[in-house]
Amino acid sequence: MTRIGVAGAGLIGKRHMAAINRVADVTLSAVLDPVMQDDGTDVPLVADLDALAAHSDGVILAVPNALHARTDVPLVADLDALAAHSDGVILAVPNALHAPMAIALLEAGCPVLVEKPLAGTAAEGAQMVAASERTGVPLLVGHHRRHNPLVAKAKEIIESGLLGPITAVHGHCWLPKPDLYYENAWRQGAGAGPLFINLIHDIDVLMHLCGPIEQVQAFESNAIRGAAAEEVSVAILRFARGALGTVNLSDVSLGPWSWELTAGENPAYPATDQSSYVIGGRAGSLALPNLTLWNQSNGPDWWAPISTTRVPFSSADPLEAQIAHFADVIRGTAKPLVTGADGLRAVRVIEAIKAAALSGSAVSIAP
Repeated sequence: MTRIGVAGAGLIGKRHMAAINRVADVTLSAVLDPVMQDDGTDVPLVADLDALAAHSDGVILAVPNALHARTDVPLVADLDALAAHSDGVILAVPNALHAPMAIALLEAGCPVLVEKPLAGTAAEGAQMVAASERTGVPLLVGHHRRHNPLVAKAKEIIESGLLGPITAVHGHCWLPKPDLYYENAWRQGAGAGPLFINLIHDIDVLMHLCGPIEQVQAFESNAIRGAAAEEVSVAILRFARGALGTVNLSDVSLGPWSWELTAGENPAYPATDQSSYVIGGRAGSLALPNLTLWNQSNGPDWWAPISTTRVPFSSADPLEAQIAHFADVIRGTAKPLVTGADGLRAVRVIEAIKAAALSGSAVSIAP
């Protein structure tokens, strides 16, 4: 039985706890809940289940029922205790805590799965990757969409050449958030907006499917809430393999076009039948997550009809698949699907988008 501990009992931490309890040969070993203060410091403080509930967001308090039923799960007060109880740890804490907590765990010999983003800055992310390389302890990043079978099928289609050379890409992420979401002050601060919270997932998947991004241009706005965090961001992407792309992000626009609302991964979101990505090639196009393939039997011809096919794929809960994969990595029977270097690459693109929006100029990204 592989023991996995969780640091952070917020929205995503609760989902990880529930997923752990659904995966065979894996057990939830311990929980640590650091509470972020307004000054950026953290207070690791969990004395009992009542304290856990008090320190958690009130939106999905029903989710940790599996934890309440597990009276044998220790609620610990520091990382040393968490590592002592665990074969590996999931970090689902505020972004500013990712680097110090991950590095401490890696240096203690404990494999780590860090929720996205890898870190609040690329510099911190590079320190985490270096710590993993120095210690030889695995560092994984929670870009769980990569564990969805439909993403694997999309990559298979693209790599088969069915679309021809990829020429154009579009990602759409409109996910309107309620005011309640922003009651935690850190979510309105710099680096805590939808670029790092949401779009970084899309950037990771698009690079997984279409290759690295080498240059960006961007605009952003925070005209509705007026907080430090951006609300709308639109970016132009230049992929290293020659394709150009756009991403349109907003957490203040009501609409059905986001992975959360179209992929059906999280039952908390009402599913729509729209798409969130379109990947175009010389010989065809592919829409995700519904895996609709558009092509013509005799190649590009503007007078010929375009056929459409819904490509079948198996279904699986990507969070559960990610937990099972993490356990395999801990046991030494698998290599990380999403490495620390992958997570760092995505952080660098998001930082470049922010820099381009602030400067008004194109920003290049080092390979």
